[in-house]
Amino acid sequence: MTSQLQSETQNGGDSSPVNNAGTGRVGRRRWLLLAIAVIVPIALLASGIWSRVKANKSLRADTVQAALTAVSVVSPKQTAPAQEIILPANVQPYITSPIYSRTNGYLKKWYFDIGAHVKKGQLLAVIETPEVDQQLQQARSNMQTAQANLDLATITKTRYQGLLKAKAVSQQDVDNAVGAYNANRAMVEADQAAVEQYTALVSFERIYAPFDGVITARNTDIGDLINSGSNSAVKTDLFHIAQPGRLRVYVNVPEEYSQGIKVGITANLTLAEFPGREFQGKVVRTADSINLTTRTLLIEIDVDNPTGTLLTGSYAEVHLAVPTQGATFLIPVDTLLFRTEGLRVGIVRDGKVVLAVVTPGHDFGNQIEIVSGLKADDQVIVNPPDSIVQGQEVQIVQATLPGDTK
Repeated sequence: MTSQLQSETQNGGDSSPVNNAGTGRVGRRRWLLLAIAVIVPIALLASGIWSRVKANKSLRADTVQAALTAVSVVSPKQTAPAQEIILPANVQPYITSPIYSRTNGYLKKWYFDIGAHVKKGQLLAVIETPEVDQQLQQARSNMQTAQANLDLATITKTRYQGLLKAKAVSQQDVDNAVGAYNANRAMVEADQAAVEQYTALVSFERIYAPFDGVITARNTDIGDLINSGSNSAVKTDLFHIAQPGRLRVYVNVPEEYSQGIKVGITANLTLAEFPGREFQGKVVRTADSINLTTRTLLIEIDVDNPTGTLLTGSYAEVHLAVPTQGATFLIPVDTLLFRTEGLRVGIVRDGKVVLAVVTPGHDFGNQIEIVSGLKADDQVIVNPPDSIVQGQEVQIVQATLPGDTK
C-alpha cells in the first residue's frame, strides 16, 4: 500500500483511464503473438504428419493394387437364332447311268460322242454279233423242223382217232399218235422260245438312249470287242449318259446340326468358277440316320439347272441356315482353360475370378461356340494365366465388348 502511494506520488498523483487502456492493448498483443508463435509450428507439424500418413496410405493402396493380377476381359457374343454353316458337297446329275451291251460282239458303229444331247430311244451304236445271228438262224431252222413234225403228228392223230371209231386200229395205236403229237407240239414251243431269245439278243445289237440326257463318256470305238458280262470277263460300258436339267447335291451335316435340318429348308450353293453368285436349292430328303463312322447326317438338295450352267461333278460349298436349339455364345479360343477337372472359363465377378464350367459347341477356328455355362453380361478373361484360381482378386485393364475390333 505504501509502495502504491509512493508510486502515485512520484507520478504526480495521475491515475487516468487512458493509461490503463494502453496497458491492456499491449498485453493482448503480446498474448496474440505468443499464440501465433505456438500455433503455427504446431499446424506445420500436424500438416507434415498428415501428409505423411496420407502418402503412406496411398502407397499401401497402390502397392495392394499393383500386387493384383492384371487381366483383359471380353464379353461373349450371342449367336443368331439361325446359324449359317458352310459344308462341302459334290454336284451330281439327277439321273445318270452307264450304258452296257446285252450281247457279245464287235462295235460296228457309234453315232454320238461326249457332250452330245440325245433323246430317249435315239440310236447310239450298233454291234455286230455274227455268232448270235447264226444261232438265231439255227433256232429258226429247228423250229421249222419241229413244226413239220408237229403237222405230221397232227394228221396221224386225226387219222387214228377216225379209224378207232370204225374199230380199224387199236386204242394203243391212237394213244401213241396222240403222244407223238403232244411231244412235237412241246418241241415247237421250245424252239419258238429259242427263236424269241435269239431274236431279242439280235435286237440288243442296237443300243438306244434310255432317257433324255447328255453323253458324258464314250468308252469304246469301232472294232472293239464288246462283252455282255455273260461269262467271267468284265462287262463293257459303252457310254455314260446323264440328265443335268436337275441336279442332286449330297451333303454330310455334322451331328450337332442334324436336329435343325428339315425337309424344305433353302440351301444356297457357291462355286469357285462363279464368284459372287449363288444358286438356290432345297432340301428334299434326309437319311434320318447318323452315320456311325463319320457321325454325320446325309441330306439331299435338289437344284434346278435348266440351262446347264452348273456342270455335273463340280465341287461346291453349301450354305445352310440352321436354326439353333437355344441361346449360345461365341468367345475367343484363347479364353479356354484346360484343367484336369474339365474345360473351364475364367470370369470376373465383383473383382474376383470365377472358374465357370462350360460346354463347347462348334469350333470355328479362332472362335468357339459355348452351348452352356455363360451369360450375356459375363466378363470372360482373355489369355488367363495357368496359375489363376477360384476367388483370386484381379484388376481389369482392358475390356472388349461384342463387335469391338482389336
